[in-house]
Amino acid sequence: MNLRGYDDVHDCRYFVVEAKIVQIYAAEGQHARNGPSSEFYYIVLFLHLVMVESLLPSQVIMEFPEQPGLSIKRPVITPKAVLHQKFGSSANYRIEEVKEDVENGCPGLTIPQQAKILYRCHLDLPGLSVTSEPFSRKKDAEQSAARIAVEKLHIQPSTSDSTPEEASKELVERISGFFTDGFLSSSHPLIGHFGVALKANREHFGMIPISAIASCDVKVNNLCKIIICKAESDPLLVSSLIFNAARKSSELCTADDGLWIWKKVPYSPETIASVNSCDSDSLGFTKIQSLHIPCSIEENVEPLTLDVSDDNYYLDLIAQKLNVRDSSQILVSRTVGKASSELKLYFPLPHVPYCEASSYLYRRTRGNVELMLNQRASYLSGQYIYGNAILANIGYSWKTTSLYHENVSICSYYRMLLAKVPDGYYKLSREAILVSELPTEYTGRSNWRGPTPKDLLSAFCHQHRLLEPVFSVTSNDTESSVSHTLVTSSPLSSTEVIDKIGGDRLDVGHRNLDNSDIFRCKVKILSRKMQLILEGSFADTNRKESDVIHSSALRVLLWFDKYFKQLDIPVETLSSFGSAHGITVSVENVRKEFSLYLSTLGLKQNYCLENSSLESFCKNHPDSKLENGMVMLSIDGPESGIFPSHGSLICIGCAVALVKIGDPEKYYLESKDEFEFEVGTGAVIYQIEACVTQLSVNQTAQFVTDIPSRDVILVAAGETAKHLLEMPLHNCLLEYTLKVLQVAEPLEDRMEQALFNPSLSKQRVMFAVKHINESSAATLVDFGCGSGSLLDSLLDHATSLEKIVGVDISRKGLTRAAKIIHQKLSQISGMSSIKHAVLYYGSITVPDSHVFGFDIGTCLEVIEHMDEDQASLFGNIALGTFCPRILIVSTPNYEYNPILQRSAAPTTEEKTTPCKFRNHDHRFEWTREQFEHWAIDLSARHNYRVEFSGVGGSADVEPGFASQIAVFRRNSNLCLPAEEKPKMEEDLPRPYELIWEWSNS
Repeated sequence: MNLRGYDDVHDCRYFVVEAKIVQIYAAEGQHARNGPSSEFYYIVLFLHLVMVESLLPSQVIMEFPEQPGLSIKRPVITPKAVLHQKFGSSANYRIEEVKEDVENGCPGLTIPQQAKILYRCHLDLPGLSVTSEPFSRKKDAEQSAARIAVEKLHIQPSTSDSTPEEASKELVERISGFFTDGFLSSSHPLIGHFGVALKANREHFGMIPISAIASCDVKVNNLCKIIICKAESDPLLVSSLIFNAARKSSELCTADDGLWIWKKVPYSPETIASVNSCDSDSLGFTKIQSLHIPCSIEENVEPLTLDVSDDNYYLDLIAQKLNVRDSSQILVSRTVGKASSELKLYFPLPHVPYCEASSYLYRRTRGNVELMLNQRASYLSGQYIYGNAILANIGYSWKTTSLYHENVSICSYYRMLLAKVPDGYYKLSREAILVSELPTEYTGRSNWRGPTPKDLLSAFCHQHRLLEPVFSVTSNDTESSVSHTLVTSSPLSSTEVIDKIGGDRLDVGHRNLDNSDIFRCKVKILSRKMQLILEGSFADTNRKESDVIHSSALRVLLWFDKYFKQLDIPVETLSSFGSAHGITVSVENVRKEFSLYLSTLGLKQNYCLENSSLESFCKNHPDSKLENGMVMLSIDGPESGIFPSHGSLICIGCAVALVKIGDPEKYYLESKDEFEFEVGTGAVIYQIEACVTQLSVNQTAQFVTDIPSRDVILVAAGETAKHLLEMPLHNCLLEYTLKVLQVAEPLEDRMEQALFNPSLSKQRVMFAVKHINESSAATLVDFGCGSGSLLDSLLDHATSLEKIVGVDISRKGLTRAAKIIHQKLSQISGMSSIKHAVLYYGSITVPDSHVFGFDIGTCLEVIEHMDEDQASLFGNIALGTFCPRILIVSTPNYEYNPILQRSAAPTTEEKTTPCKFRNHDHRFEWTREQFEHWAIDLSARHNYRVEFSGVGGSADVEPGFASQIAVFRRNSNLCLPAEEKPKMEEDLPRPYELIWEWSNS
């Protein structure tokens, strides 16, 4: 058996298996046909490749040996199947009905004939979209759209394994075929160029520039790639191969002073007349906006106008703009951006001796043209572009002789550049360039907005001509501790990964209560030459296979994002950063694959200015305060009482304007009527999250920040980009105006509220109030107070408390807590027993004398947000150092989760999801046994006694309380005399920072 694969850099998609029937039963007089059948061997071979070699069934093509009476065709792979292998479910087909009017054959009929129904298909791919012609059948429209996309993307679907010699021969035949009389009656895009050539007054009748053939025919480009694989990335090499093929044809002529091709034998008069009589829409005189991209990196990209008319050949016009003689001196890149467009780069052919064979032509000029490489244009197209270039959306398309054209703006150019950075496609897809950020956490599809991380990573790899990401998912059986591969994707078909319904994140080592599979995922990023770029192996596990894939893809994207945004950091440093997060980086391969990016955009892709305009603004406005990278200008509107918290799904309206200090004029860059994101996942710039967490629903705020790089500003500017291109941006700021429209509580709260009335959070407050009054506690400290929900709720009840204190590590939460508690204390002053309230910023795992010796301490639904060792450290510090008389600790009961999730999930997917954590931010969730073991061990160590209770459910009915509670009571022999208490306080440090303090006096 011989296993071999295509040696095609562009599309290493299929493995071809050559097998010969062998005789395994050797017995005298026994022939192969009397033993196991031939089909048996092929079945065994097929199963071996699929199950052992980890290939997908669609990747295996069996070549049967020639046998009498046995004729088996190779499978024909349709364009739609090719796209499915590459994009999977990301390929979105939308069918549109088109009514075609039918002429009435009998004018006297009162009732006209019914219109004929046709179907047009719109195909959306990551970053690409195409539209088919109308067809009578839906499936034909889908295949047509897929075929256009395959051709535009230069994907070679054929399973042919032609040799370079065979491809060279076929190239000669194909180019010769373009110049036959029969070809001129087709609908090929090259017909438009022939129409110009047959009308032009040139030295030789019907001369066609080689660039026209190279830009119009995908098959020619594919043949060139088979001859020399480097032709995929070099239009110069493609042109030279076409030139050489034309010289080999006995039917064609080539020029000595230009890349022209024409037919030796004249066309028939009938053919010429048919081409000249082709109906085409009159272009008239049209100004088409394009861009001039200078070869020098020091010069700016500038708008350029092409004055095109029916009398002008657009390639000759482009040649004039590039200061070359005629269109034979022009080379053309592949399609840039959307496959449905004709957006291409046009650039001059380097000076070369045309009479030489193409291979020598390419080799002899290679050293000279490298100095002329246009780095920006090359990075944009993924091909070698030489000299000054023009980016224009113009050309002849299929089934029409009319010249297709669209304007190309400065904004379009910078949008294409942004799409190539790791977070760019996410920003563009959400249409929020200045608002959104690539999230740092994947918390499930229900809360994720925009393209999935897997699609984002695939789009990034496609933009940089890398292979599709390889996702290897394994399942761990926690009972037998055996790992086995569930899905192993090939480098080019990771989209075949099958989603299975499962749960959310589970930490490694957590007890698996329902014995369902737990998945891990590894990711590989490979170059077109199958060289490893990076490999990610992550400890995160999940009960939902699709979620673990998305989470792993996001981690890889975040590494690339850090690399692209901090190019001054050595790759070795990022390699160390990656290793700490489970990513292994091939430094040399990373440098090689992204060298063009480093050279073209490395100096310009800054995300902050050296001289902060925000600092100048603060100097001119003494009352302003710089905090969290912004200056808050105003907060308007009454508080509604509905505030976002960590994990909330929030909807805001937002407008962003560019303002210049001292200038009243504003340039509005971006506006979003509704924008949703999850608080705490980093899905927006940090200034927006810092702002909205201080607002309630229907409140508005305005703040200013420093501007990002000019490139990002131009992307968001749209129509005003041309004006801003020359505008100096020093002393400029971005002004954000926000309004909180809606807040959906975190999933944990929604689940609890759906099952319990009153909610678990209110039941926990009532539990605390009961113990406060029973113990006549005068002082209370809330460990991990967050936004002050417990302290705020306690003020609604009559208690014996005189002093309340909150401690937390979130400044944002404490700021909001201070605002809420201060407002309520001011309203109930004189009616409450509270005389003193304080909020401290600090960690509850660090000793501080400010919270020593309180009557009662609470820590409700906090410890599960820590690592388990930190939760134990808090217990030791709280009972061994802070020494409250009573400590109340609550945490979710993991055994109750299936009941919550079955009763509260709003979607079909959530209703079928097995047991998962209540919040993505939970590091662990304990069973009753685990929680009791933790609490009993702490109480014994620090001379406390502990009793267990809870809220939601019943201790006598399985699975117990929804929220389990431990109440620690200090033994009497630990009571300190009043004279010893100050001494103990003096021995403790005071690292906590005072955030807010209120006194009744």
